[in-house]
Amino acid sequence: MIEADYVVVGAGAMGMAFTDVLLNETGASVAIVDRYGSPGGHWTRAYPHVRLHQPSAFYGVNSRPLGSDTKDATGWNAGLFELASGAEVVAYFDQLMNQQFLPSGRVRYFPMCAYGEGGAIVSLVSSDTHDVKAKTTVDATYSQVTVPSMRPPEYDVAAGVRCVPPNALTTIHDSPAGYVVVGAGKTGMDACLWLLAAGVSADAITWIMPRDSWLLDRSTIQPGPDFFDSTVGGFAKQLEASALATTIDDLFDRLEASGQLLRLDKNVRPTMYRCATVSVAELEQLRRIDNVVRLGRVQSLGAKEIVLDNGTIPTSLDTLHIDCTADGLERRPAVSVFDGDRITLQPVRTCQPTFSAAFIGHVEAGYPNESEKNELCQSIPHPDSDIDWLRTSLDNALNTARWNSDPELVAWLRGSRLDAYSRVGVGSDPNADQLEVLQKIGEHASGAITNLQRLLADIDG
Repeated sequence: MIEADYVVVGAGAMGMAFTDVLLNETGASVAIVDRYGSPGGHWTRAYPHVRLHQPSAFYGVNSRPLGSDTKDATGWNAGLFELASGAEVVAYFDQLMNQQFLPSGRVRYFPMCAYGEGGAIVSLVSSDTHDVKAKTTVDATYSQVTVPSMRPPEYDVAAGVRCVPPNALTTIHDSPAGYVVVGAGKTGMDACLWLLAAGVSADAITWIMPRDSWLLDRSTIQPGPDFFDSTVGGFAKQLEASALATTIDDLFDRLEASGQLLRLDKNVRPTMYRCATVSVAELEQLRRIDNVVRLGRVQSLGAKEIVLDNGTIPTSLDTLHIDCTADGLERRPAVSVFDGDRITLQPVRTCQPTFSAAFIGHVEAGYPNESEKNELCQSIPHPDSDIDWLRTSLDNALNTARWNSDPELVAWLRGSRLDAYSRVGVGSDPNADQLEVLQKIGEHASGAITNLQRLLADIDG
């Protein structure tokens, strides 16, 4: 019999961030169950060249820094704070487990195991089973993060056609006749940038883009007081645009004009938004690829042609096709975070999974009333479409308003290394420029909520 206060199902980033807060803010014991052989979740299955799209300073767990909190001096992220590689992230979570969690004496870790409906831990290797007695079960797998290596393509691939996940790029030992990148999300962008950095001609790359995406300028999401104008000032500009926009198109025009959103092609209006970030240098590289195919999703890869929703394009058996179509963070239905003896980890701030899990952990540790806990932890489904920018921005603003009414929460947020907004160090005496930005935030906050509600009501009808 395994006894613990909490059973955390999933040793990915959210499960680890939640557990970290419990260990530091309570005396609870935790059993962590995970299907993989090492902690880190999807990071242990990601392609070798993957990197964070947000600064390392905002990722991981509250108690342990990730990276050295320095700016990159070279590459397409030069001048901005470092982005941890996939290998660094996996090592970070492994060190967290073995140097902090297990030595605490309050964590038991069950890798290569499944958690059954009846409350039993079952080994995937030996079939050994342990009954579990716990007060609370924490589902850290609800987001269902999926990377291409976890499943085959969802379209037909003819015999002899070379179609690989991006993990295979670093094992290429020939020179294909060309490359076809299938998918326009973060993974697709990473594949294109890897090929360009490896010296592949932009003319040799075909990029299948079912939907264009609005992108976040990474320079507006940076830590530290040096970036007050970009990060906090960017938030002020978002609120201003949200408060003053007369239509949806006007809103996106204002966001683009103020540098808060970017797009690949100025002549194509994006319909996708999934929180992907780029530096201006990366965007310039991606714009070198002229052969962008906008004919919908791939239906099949054949020996001579690719069939898409709205047409076909030629290909060959000598072409390497790179499948980047896994849904990553899919848009999941919102459910109550706290439900009796069950906690379901979900984003409570859009595109900030580890912060969200840590915040939920803090609320679990400090607030005994379930209805109050759920009021503070209103889930925000991951965005998918352009309109989801409005929905997630509105939900973020509403959650922030709730939190700001609680002085204890405000203090905790200011001390959280994972909070991209409270960590930007204004200090006790902001200068005149910073004070002006803060005043703009105050002026436009309520107006932004009201106007976003109006714009969404017009859409939802």
